[in-house]
Amino acid sequence: MRPLRFLLQKEFRQILRSKSLIFTIIFGPIIQLIILPLAANYTVKNINLAVVDHDHSTYSKKLVEKIYSSGYFLRAGYGDSYNAAADLIAHDKADIILEIPQNFEDNLVRENKQQVYLAVNAINGTKAGVGSGYLGAIIADFNNDVRLQWITPQRFTQAPTIDIVNANWYNPYLSYFMFMVPGLMVSLLTGIGAFSASLNIVREKEIGTIEQINVTPIKKWQFIVGKLIPYWFMGMIVFTVGLAVSRFMYGIIPVGNVGLLYGFLSVYLLTLLGVGLLISTFAETQQQAVSVAFFFVIIFNFISGVFTPIDSMPGWGQALAYISPMSHFASVMRMVVLKGSTFHDIQSHFIAIIILGVIFNTWAVINYRKTT
Repeated sequence: MRPLRFLLQKEFRQILRSKSLIFTIIFGPIIQLIILPLAANYTVKNINLAVVDHDHSTYSKKLVEKIYSSGYFLRAGYGDSYNAAADLIAHDKADIILEIPQNFEDNLVRENKQQVYLAVNAINGTKAGVGSGYLGAIIADFNNDVRLQWITPQRFTQAPTIDIVNANWYNPYLSYFMFMVPGLMVSLLTGIGAFSASLNIVREKEIGTIEQINVTPIKKWQFIVGKLIPYWFMGMIVFTVGLAVSRFMYGIIPVGNVGLLYGFLSVYLLTLLGVGLLISTFAETQQQAVSVAFFFVIIFNFISGVFTPIDSMPGWGQALAYISPMSHFASVMRMVVLKGSTFHDIQSHFIAIIILGVIFNTWAVINYRKTT
């Protein structure tokens, strides 16, 4: 174990000498964890609504005021010209047009029915779907308010009714940060770990020190382990600081056992760094290593379930997600942090990540060609 100790001393000194590397590995993810949850927010708000009111009645004005007071819509325009509102959509100044017809109030009171027209800018499908859903729910609620005003209690039937009571488990306030921050921590750790490990051996090749190491009595597994351990410690530090940022900035406190997170993280980092070192054994230059690592990190991110549900992917996508280390860690993070899951609940992910770690690290040891 003495050669391994000397190799570790060399690696730690080399890392500590590079201030830019320390900033990239430690401070880079912290800054990203502060900025990304605020920027990459999938909550649809600030929908620009243009209203075309041909009626200008009391009810039409109450409907418009109810919509704008919901907090989801911004005033993009108000008038009685549909062409002017359509021009706002054409110039991306409005997302939805609500057209209220003439005699809106009279028909609603006398005939108990009326129609309104919605025109939605569907270039952004998510915003269009969610925005029109919000608007439909607000109009339906306004319709119920009108019915309660005009129907007397004697006319109500005694038919049984069903009351629905919602209970939001694990995320009672439906906070977007509660869902996204744990996933972003996994994404940032994956990117930093894969890139730093993939450049490790290649850097030795480019500066020529790999030839000096090759003529030493260091075994291949000692060389790979010596490359793994320093970045494993740095990954632990990044994760610890990430937990602190998520707690003090976003108020996220893990419901489950934090020690369980660290236990899974320790295995995950070995697996992830094994992937990076495997890339490094194949690449001849740092540019090649970065390109290949970027390719795999992008795939890991999209099939991990951090941004989109794995269940909505096709069968081949779900199979790829199962052999991706990142998808297992993303699931475990959300299960432990939000649900308080125990080891029994995550043991399938734990077994899968161990198997993947053995495969990638063994492959890296075998592929590293050491000449004596």
